[in-house]
Amino acid sequence: MSVSVRHVLSVWHRNASMYRRTWKLNLLPNFFEPVFYLTAIGIGVGAYISEIGGLSYVAFLAPGLVCVAAMNGASFEVTYNVYIRLAYEKTYSAVITTPVTPEDILFGEVLWAVTRATIYGGGFFIVASLFGLVPNMMAVLAIFVIPLTGLLFASIGITFSLHMPTIEFFSFYFTLFLTPLFLFSDVFFPISERLTGFWLNAAEVFPLLHPVRIVRSIFNGDWGLHLLWDLGYIVVVSAILLFWAQRTIKKRLSN
Repeated sequence: MSVSVRHVLSVWHRNASMYRRTWKLNLLPNFFEPVFYLTAIGIGVGAYISEIGGLSYVAFLAPGLVCVAAMNGASFEVTYNVYIRLAYEKTYSAVITTPVTPEDILFGEVLWAVTRATIYGGGFFIVASLFGLVPNMMAVLAIFVIPLTGLLFASIGITFSLHMPTIEFFSFYFTLFLTPLFLFSDVFFPISERLTGFWLNAAEVFPLLHPVRIVRSIFNGDWGLHLLWDLGYIVVVSAILLFWAQRTIKKRLSN
């Protein structure tokens, strides 16, 4: 694998320069979606639920929605935006005529997706703080989970994008993959209390579950060894998918 840090940063800088022109239009939809969920479901449904997992319902929601904001920020960048640059604008075909390699493009795009995830997730963390939902100073450590969430979903999304023949397939990605993750990854209810046996074990496959569980554990001050499994899942899955994506992008750009 041939990767130049300077070239990776040049790809990142190109995307950042474009983002500075349109950040208001890009930020508002992805950032405010979890804020609306926090307000409508947390305050609305929360009025009928005294507590869940020993917390008020809105306090239970906040850690999961931090990760959802990060997931959205990374996912939109490495799906539609990457595919348009790959298949329609032919940006990458032009870039590889320079010393920049396909691997540089891959890691530059992933780095930019992690940056966007950090912007959205960090912004929502600030909103949660203003709502009084960050319980203590130690909970600030949850900020470090946000870029890890971005890395995980950037790896998943860009691997998917590199294998898609047409842009229409992304509706399946968002509707049949991200939406079920959003609903069944410990964000709205503790799955350990609602699922048992095979289904509880099967839920461990869900990528969003692991960063949500880490952030909620940090918020609650639960520093058990189970966090090593969640952290290991994020790192290993991201590494495997990036290795796969590296092989794929070389084939796509050589055709």
